[in-house]
Amino acid sequence: MTPQSDEDEVWRQIVASFNETAEDASAEQPWPDRENVSDEATEEGDGEPGGDASEPASEQAGTASEDDDHYVPPPPPPLPRGDAITRASWVALFGGPAYLLLAALLTWPMEGWIVFTAVAAFIAGFVTLVVRMGDGPPPDSGWDDGAVI
Repeated sequence: MTPQSDEDEVWRQIVASFNETAEDASAEQPWPDRENVSDEATEEGDGEPGGDASEPASEQAGTASEDDDHYVPPPPPPLPRGDAITRASWVALFGGPAYLLLAALLTWPMEGWIVFTAVAAFIAGFVTLVVRMGDGPPPDSGWDDGAVI
């Protein structure tokens, strides 16, 4: 037999057994045996794993109030205020293009120095924010700088 004929025979067997059901005994049970709940656990509680014996039976049975069903995160900390240079950079970054857009929509006269100032404010704000961003670890991070690749 040639390798090609062996391969053809294997494909014929696969196609012939395509619609057959599995004869595996574990097909009835979709989880491993080690996760089965013992008979003692079903007699003591409701049979669900993870039930805490210190909780009342009413909470274990799922009769807790609906207020306990969802997570309410704590309020977030306030945003940092930022220094004057950072705030001025953000104003310049958004203010320059906003002024040009507003002037174009309202057909205000735009002289050359006004356009130059708006574009320069945008570029200066962007450059200032990038330069002040920093690429090192925070000063309070300690001696260990983590994983270095």
